[in-house]
Order: sequence, then C-alpha cells, then structure tokens
Amino acid sequence: MSANTRKNLLQQLPAIEKLLNTQEMLDLQATYARPLVIEALRTVVADIRNEILSGNQTQLPEHTEYAERTLQKIAAKTAPRMRPVVNATGTVTHTNLGRSLLSDTACEAIQQAAENYVNLEYDIETGRRGHRDRITEPLLQQLTGCEASTIVNNNAAAVLLALQTVARGKEVIVSRGELIEIGGAFRVPDVMTASGAILREVGTTNRTHLRDYAEAINENTGLLLKVHPSNYKILGFTSTPTMAELTELGAEHGIPTMEDLGSGALIDMTQYGLPHEPLVGERIDSGVDIVTFSGDKLLGGPQAGIIVGKAEWIEKMRKNPMMRALRVDKLIIAGLSATLQRYLTDGAAIAEQFPMLNRYTRSIETLHTLAKQLTVQLQDIFGEKIAVQISETYGQIGSGALPVETLPSVALVLESAEVSAETLAAAFRNATIPIIGRIKDGLFWLDIRTVYRREQAWIVEAATQIAERL
Repeated sequence: MSANTRKNLLQQLPAIEKLLNTQEMLDLQATYARPLVIEALRTVVADIRNEILSGNQTQLPEHTEYAERTLQKIAAKTAPRMRPVVNATGTVTHTNLGRSLLSDTACEAIQQAAENYVNLEYDIETGRRGHRDRITEPLLQQLTGCEASTIVNNNAAAVLLALQTVARGKEVIVSRGELIEIGGAFRVPDVMTASGAILREVGTTNRTHLRDYAEAINENTGLLLKVHPSNYKILGFTSTPTMAELTELGAEHGIPTMEDLGSGALIDMTQYGLPHEPLVGERIDSGVDIVTFSGDKLLGGPQAGIIVGKAEWIEKMRKNPMMRALRVDKLIIAGLSATLQRYLTDGAAIAEQFPMLNRYTRSIETLHTLAKQLTVQLQDIFGEKIAVQISETYGQIGSGALPVETLPSVALVLESAEVSAETLAAAFRNATIPIIGRIKDGLFWLDIRTVYRREQAWIVEAATQIAERL
C-alpha cells in the first residue's frame, strides 16, 4: 500500500464523537456506561490506525464494524477475571489454580450464607451477641478433642497470631531442621520476626535432640515450637523429639508448646492408600497447648487457618487486636463448618464426598479408561497433525501436603512435527476454558488424575478450537 493511500485512510478515519452518534453506538451506550463505550471505541480506532500504518488495513470499516469491534472490547474488559480452568498439570492441590475444591454440601452452605442473613455473631437462644467461633468450635472439639478453637484466614496467619499472642518479646525455641520456607516465600523465621517473637535455633539441620531444647530454656523462653516440614523431607541420619516429649519438657518448666502441622489431617489417611500424616487429635492427646493447620489441603474445606488447643491460649488470641484483621467471614465459616460436619456424619463415604480426597485416591484403572476415551476423541480431531499417546506418570498432592510422596497417574502426551510443545501449551491455555498442562521432555502432557467428564468435554472443545486454527 502506497504512502498516499495510507495518508488518505488516516485522514478519513471518523472522529470519535461522530461514531458515538451512530445508531449502533447509541444502542451500545444504552446498555453500557458511556465512559466504558468511549474507552473501548478509542482502542478500536487506535487499532485500525495501527493496521493502516502497517499496511494491513486497505479500506476503512463500515460503521457497524466499529460497533461490533467496540462490543468485543467491552466484552473482554467486563468478562470475569477469575475463570474456570482444567488442571491437567499432575499437581492435585495446585496453589496457583485455587488449591482445593469443595464438596457439594460446602458449596451449598456457602451459597445459603451468601444469599441470607445468618446468625454469625448472634446467639438465637439468648437473643444476645455471640462469637463466630461458636459455629465451628463444637465440631472441632468433637473431631480433635481440643478445649477451644478459633479460625483465621490461612495457616500462616494462624502461626503469626499464635506466636504474637504467646511469645511476643520472648524466645521461641525451634529446631534448625524445621526453619522451613514454603510457597509464596513464607519463611518461619520471617513470620517469627513479624510476630515480635525472638528466634532461638537449636540442634542441627538433620538431628535435634530433646536435650538441645532443654539446654536452651532460660528465663525469657516463651514457647517451644515444632514445625511440620510440609514441603520437604530429610532422610537418613536424622533425629527429632516427638511432640509428646516436647510437651512433657514444656510442662516441667511451665512453658507452653505449639505445633504447626501445616496441612493437618483429621482422619487416618492410610485407610485410603495415602501415607500417614500426623493427626490433629493425636497432638491434642499429647497435651500440646496449641496446634495450627490448614482448612483446605488434606482437610478438604475452604482455605483457612485453624487454631485448636487449650482454652487459656485460644481466649487470649481472640482478644488480640490482630484477630480483627485475620478473622474469616461468614462464607468461610459456612463452608468450613459444613466440611467438618461431613467428617462426623459420612464416615467411610468421605472419599466419595470430598472432591480432593477423591482425586488423591482414584485408581490407575479408572484413569486409563478415561485416557483411552480422550485419546480416541483427540486423535479424531487432530488427525495426523498432532500425535496423542498414553503414558503412565507420577503426580503429587501439592501445596505442601505429603511433600515427597508421588501419586501414580496417567497422562496424554501430545507431539507434533509442525507445532512446538510451547505453542501447543499456549494454544490449550488460551482456549475458551483454559486447559493447563505441563511441558516435559519437549512434549506437551495432560495429566488425567484431575480430569472428569466435565473436564473431558472441555479438553475436547479446546482441541476442536485448536484444530480449526491449525
């Protein structure tokens, strides 16, 4: 396209005000806020100007096209920023993808709480103000044997609140092997500093003995702390005191004890073929003063930080000014209480009722059956352009739960001589419903462990869109 042609087209570009007064644009302004329409229209005109300058636009659009493109811009800008995606990464509890999925019962409870006024801090029997902890506390007392409990927005907040309440300005004794960092740069030493407590390291990375704790106790000791290494594991020549031993030592010296269990488990996971995780109830039985753990991950509820233990310390935490900033709202309490109730009523059916536990425990046979169905569908869509094969692989629970344990899984492996693995990953990721897989050995993998019928349909839809573009 000649320079004169480009110049003429640029000169003929209609003014924004003139376009806004066309019937098509007036119709848009009747539906959407005028500033939003103007912003979108300016972007459209700028795009057309750039297309003319690059030589890709050889004639001006009709007025109707300006309106159509403006509507597309508005739709993109007003679309929900949080979208459903298919997790085919192999990491079941994926922090970047929203972590845990909730049971139908928990979702219904959250919806009911969202749609109605609720007795969040109102005691119906007395007609007076109550405390929001009274909704979940009886359930946690029954499930763990604790004296009292409180809920904050995540486990990091639970640790922070507990440390500041119990040991601000005092020393907290912790093993060097437990000074962990988990996802999002959450470091135990940093949280301790933020709480105002003073870190007192004892032992070595791989071996810490009870005598190390005992020798470190002094007049300024405020807490004996044990931290579950939720995202790593030391093997071989190792040693660490049990929580029962630390609790006994703390009782001898009149010093409170606390354990951060990280994921936390209310039931024995080995009955579902998963490795053993310490039970919250076992720790309460050992006499520990405070236990903190997550509401999602292994427990299967909404993200929250659960603090259980002795009533003396829980009551002090409730009175801590930080509690106002860290507490959860009615939606989290509704979802968490519904989840805890399932533990009391469902028994052996929990594996079927809890989406995350179901995903952890699906059989390889089930995964192979689904993988074969999906392979046939994708091969029919892609033809010879993209080869689809089935491969056995390993995934993980994720989010710091059972860190070194892998889950046997099955994946579809996509390979093309024409399209790179990176291009395939981007194409699936940018489908109407994004499909998030992983790249391994230069190939694009879709792990099936977290794929069910609904996700299968979404993957097929995405593949159809990609095949049309290819």
